Amino acid sequence: MFDFRLQVFHTVAKRLNFSKAAEELFISQPAVTRHIREIENHYKIRLFDRNGSRIKLTAAGHILLQYSDHILELYRNLEFELNGLTNTYAGQLRIGASTTVAQYVLPPVLAAFHKKFKEVKVTLKTDNTEQIEKALIEQDIDLGIIEGHSKNTLFKYTEFIKDELVLVAGINHPWAKKQAIKPEDLLKTPLLLREPGSGTLEVIAHALKPFGIKISQLKTEMQLSSSESIKLYLLNSEAMAFLSVYAILKELKNRECCIIDVKGLTIERNFFFIQRHGQAGALPDLFLKFARHYNFR
Repeated sequence: MFDFRLQVFHTVAKRLNFSKAAEELFISQPAVTRHIREIENHYKIRLFDRNGSRIKLTAAGHILLQYSDHILELYRNLEFELNGLTNTYAGQLRIGASTTVAQYVLPPVLAAFHKKFKEVKVTLKTDNTEQIEKALIEQDIDLGIIEGHSKNTLFKYTEFIKDELVLVAGINHPWAKKQAIKPEDLLKTPLLLREPGSGTLEVIAHALKPFGIKISQLKTEMQLSSSESIKLYLLNSEAMAFLSVYAILKELKNRECCIIDVKGLTIERNFFFIQRHGQAGALPDLFLKFARHYNFR
């Protein structure tokens, strides 16, 4: 980094907390304060308003944050391009992925990517689709991977891989031996659902619409924020849940759960890479191409 002070400011501006910024940057809090004061002295203007332990950006701080987003992105692309001339790839790549992708799809891809590009430092943020989109808008990440049907005009969407959501129950569930159930039977059984803002919940709502079934009509036993918590819950209850097939491969193999077919209902979806229009970088593009060619078999 040509000017570490800019990185310090950017981190403080994003976290709005000096101590958290210090931890993230592996420097002391007095060092963070010193770097910020040096920038403020240089421009002769305050960047933060301080109220006890709480801080917020001034108008000048907001302007500097906008420019620092662009400058730091240019630094990352510059480092990648220069290393590419010597056939080495290095730099920092910040990926954000919705929960299902991050837990069950990405780990082997990330391991293979690291094996090939050891000098690329990857960080992965995991959250639901709504929060990953927000992180991309706020430039906290360089590349997002999400699920869902909604499209935001701010983003460029690139298909990653296909997924299927299936109705899952514990192996001892009373319906486990049924070959199939009717869509209206879903109104009679306790279901576990993901939290509002989840791409999975959005996809389920979209799939049930042709059957005249709304999410609000379902007998929701509980809403949980991860597939793992849903799996552990349903394995210890008589509730059922729609889960990604990627999330239950181990449990199916171990005969801990089963898939129950719903007549006429197939819930397929794509996982998408999302990037801000006009903001594609060299490292995000490298990972995108690598992941799309990864063999998941």
